[in-house]
Amino acid sequence: MAAKRKSKGAYMISAVAEMYDIHPQTLRLYEREGLLQPSRTEGNTRLYTDEDLERLEFILNLARDLGVNIAGIAIILQMRERMEEMNRQMHSFVEYVRTEMLTQIQNAAGPQSKSAMVPLRKPMIVPRVTTKVATVRTTSAPRKPQ
Repeated sequence: MAAKRKSKGAYMISAVAEMYDIHPQTLRLYEREGLLQPSRTEGNTRLYTDEDLERLEFILNLARDLGVNIAGIAIILQMRERMEEMNRQMHSFVEYVRTEMLTQIQNAAGPQSKSAMVPLRKPMIVPRVTTKVATVRTTSAPRKPQ
């Protein structure tokens, strides 16, 4: 599906339409529906970046290969953007926790904190807890005692 293209380019609507074998009106429709947001020149000509083309390829994959309609594509794109934002937030949180842990470890390694640590004289053995699972029999008639 990927069309041949130069890196870091900006493409006019006619070139993009030809590259992906779609009508320029389709690109205009995608823009009206908010699926694509190409930049504009001072003369109001649409310019599609490599990022726009990657997004277009994703849209065309959904539409052509999977048969998703425009409303479905919009929902999928919104979900994808939310997931990417959540992923960024998660990475940020993990980095924050990592930094805090490293700071705590470095602070604990200082000379004043050694007196607060209690060394263990022998290894500590933690007993393993096991639980028995009761089996329940169900029958239609009560069982007679034997």
